[in-house]
Amino acid sequence: MHRILCYTDTKKVEKMRYKNSNIKKCLDTKTIARCAAFFLFCLLPLKGICQTGESTVDALVEMGFENVGWTEDDDERVYVLQNSAYRLQGVGIGKAVDVIQKTGLSEEKPCRIIVLDNNVPQISLYYHPLKGDSVPQAERKDWHVSYELGDAWESARKIKLKNSSLFKVDVLVYPQLAFKNLVITQIYQVLFDLSPAIEVSLWKGMKLTAQVKIPVYNDGYGRFEDKVHPGHITISQRFRLPYNVFGKVAVGCFSANQYGVDAQFYRPFKDERFSLMAQIGYTGMGYWSGFRYVYDPSTALVTWSVGGSFYWPQFNTQFNLKAEQYLLKEKGVKFEMMRHFRYCSIGFYAMKAEHAKMNGGFRFQVALPPYKYKRKGYIPRVNTSANMGIVYNAGNERYYYRQYKAEASDNIMEKNSFNPYFIKSELLNF
Repeated sequence: MHRILCYTDTKKVEKMRYKNSNIKKCLDTKTIARCAAFFLFCLLPLKGICQTGESTVDALVEMGFENVGWTEDDDERVYVLQNSAYRLQGVGIGKAVDVIQKTGLSEEKPCRIIVLDNNVPQISLYYHPLKGDSVPQAERKDWHVSYELGDAWESARKIKLKNSSLFKVDVLVYPQLAFKNLVITQIYQVLFDLSPAIEVSLWKGMKLTAQVKIPVYNDGYGRFEDKVHPGHITISQRFRLPYNVFGKVAVGCFSANQYGVDAQFYRPFKDERFSLMAQIGYTGMGYWSGFRYVYDPSTALVTWSVGGSFYWPQFNTQFNLKAEQYLLKEKGVKFEMMRHFRYCSIGFYAMKAEHAKMNGGFRFQVALPPYKYKRKGYIPRVNTSANMGIVYNAGNERYYYRQYKAEASDNIMEKNSFNPYFIKSELLNF
């Protein structure tokens, strides 16, 4: 009986040892699993660092950005993109920065974002992580915005870009409002058009614009404005030259009843608050009678404009001073002051030319909704134009100071859309 009890006790002890061993193993397994989960949780902030730029490129393409790509060397990681998803460049670039900060930064290398417009590089945003930081916590304020592209552009320009913008069609409806106060018995004579335009790029830097004016209301602007007729019909080529010289050449039918060729150039200084601008055109008189174009080659003449600009970053205010020759060959000077906001630009101008009294007024440009518009493949995208503006002639000058607009999209808001100081302010004020 005693032996049986001892044997039974021994068996019980063995069972207890086996059970404790299993419990210990189970506890060890749970402990390891918990430690692994905790370790992975700690690595979550590092997922953007561990990933390559390919996943970031795919995310940007999914958002609607075009001409997107990336490359990397021993010195820095570079992303190339074009904002085609948001109407406002500052907003779109800010959204791209957020994605790259979250999933696309390198662990130790600096990062550069090169922003394109119609496949032509405009500005770059540069981020340099602090040495010694194992986990760079980049914020929008840490990006330096400049016209400079850095040495990496030579290799970045050769990479294959995803979601190309070439051969993609935009149909933009330009609301156009004009009014004048010349009749004593009437407050204003008004002209309102809806002017849809097809815009498409067939190669790098090129844009084709074909516009049709559809009169909605015409009171006092002549019989030709009562007919449906073409507006801007232009082919333009944008380019970037060495030393940060930006240029555009346009050929076709312009505003102010002009046809011909126009060239514009812009060159910021090392201190990018200061810049030079120049424009020269060779145009003649022409107008549309319905869809029949009437022109006079004997009226061809040269117009030009040259001047300087200063940008006040604190208030996003631009000051321009230019010497110009207008369509009646009168020479003069023009001063402009423009304040740029996210959704509009407001400006004042004053000008004095030979044979003419001093004149001035104000202008404004307002961004039109919707502010986000994603394209679906190569299906033509139909929308309103990016913005709408009016120039008010306070001096009521009708004869002198006449100028043309080479492209339907030319305006003060568009010309400032890639200003580095303006983009930086948009990043900080989002």
